[in-house]
Amino acid sequence: MAPIITVPTITLEGDANGAPHPEPSAYRNKFSGKYEHRTVSGGIGHNLPQEAPQAFAQAILDVAKF
Repeated sequence: MAPIITVPTITLEGDANGAPHPEPSAYRNKFSGKYEHRTVSGGIGHNLPQEAPQAFAQAILDVAKF
């Protein structure tokens, strides 16, 4: 069993990610610290740093404020 993640976390998902992946609610209980999930819209796939660099960078800045 994997350990619970205790550090502040923001998970990201592109709205056009065609790869199989669970719904965010399926892994929400893996995080005990401050947590937020963001779905990035605009035809974004699974490579968020390249396809949505602004949203990716904003998540890094925001999680540092948690």
